[in-house]
Amino acid sequence: MDRFALAVEAFNEVFIRLPNLEKLSFTTLSVLHTLSRTSPLRLTDLTATEQVTQSAITQLVTRLERDGLVERRPDLVDKRAVLVHITTKGHDVVTARHNDRVARLIPLMGQLTPAERQALAGALPVLKRIGELGQPADRV
Repeated sequence: MDRFALAVEAFNEVFIRLPNLEKLSFTTLSVLHTLSRTSPLRLTDLTATEQVTQSAITQLVTRLERDGLVERRPDLVDKRAVLVHITTKGHDVVTARHNDRVARLIPLMGQLTPAERQALAGALPVLKRIGELGQPADRV
């Protein structure tokens, strides 16, 4: 498991830095990616998923709202709560980063041997499953 963790960490070091677009903070991008998969969310849910303080997430959502990337709407079930929704512009940022990341991975993948590409393709279902297992039950 130690070798697996080290390999994933080394890959992530490269992967999270691949896109050249939208030079936003890691936390900002993490919130947008989270909302692109599970919008809307309460601020308290974002605080938990992003592992930041309530104050920090409130400030961040305020900036994202000002930039047109998210919007707050009342929770129709719990009138005291507010839900954070990703906007079309926010989705566009996530999509552009994904597309840029794919474009930058292609040359790296081209440097792999056919056997390495085949091994990677074989590992994809397992990596996807690990990602699913790591998600809260309500997001799988």
